[in-house]
Amino acid sequence: MLFVDCSDPQEVRAIFSWGVVCGTTTNPMLLAREGARDVEGRVRELCAASEGPLSVQVLSTEYGAMIDEARTLQAIDPNRIVVKLPFSEAGLMAARTLSKHGADVNVTACMSFQQAYLAALAGAKYVSIFWGRVRDMGYDAGAVVRDVRTMLDRESLPAQIIAGSMRQAIDVNEALLAGAHVVTVTPPILRKMLNHPKTEETLREFSEAWATRDKSR
Repeated sequence: MLFVDCSDPQEVRAIFSWGVVCGTTTNPMLLAREGARDVEGRVRELCAASEGPLSVQVLSTEYGAMIDEARTLQAIDPNRIVVKLPFSEAGLMAARTLSKHGADVNVTACMSFQQAYLAALAGAKYVSIFWGRVRDMGYDAGAVVRDVRTMLDRESLPAQIIAGSMRQAIDVNEALLAGAHVVTVTPPILRKMLNHPKTEETLREFSEAWATRDKSR
């Protein structure tokens, strides 16, 4: 599956119009870059622009504040909001509490097998592995995703892997083939996935062949 990684409502609406993505992820960096003045207002706009699960990250780092913020976010659309929690001791505690009360949780910024495993044990519906950042550290991101997927399947844990931090279109292929349930992709990379020079050449040949056909027959 593909999600769009974006907090610009116009961009999100445009991407959803293609009919290829089924969810949305955001983070505080995207919200800041894309002009959000307040989180709740932007989340309402994103709900209107999209379909399916919408992951929204809490800004708090302390357990109690995370719970309060999560409940505020969930109230916007309880059926669609996925509470995104940072991977930390407090984040795991919050994941456990929220999941026990029926909330969908996405534990983010997982960089290793161990972190993803702990997040899954804490009750996360999604564990977000940062593919590009894992590679930046010199590790094999594909191996991390494969190992996590093997573990989830073997232990029948319901968590799904979201591979994020895609740097180029080929990363999407590799993450899906490694076993990620979901890859979340920015609009620029999604647009790169549309394009192939041979496709453009072939379609141009079709058009030219029709335009220059022998009309006398």
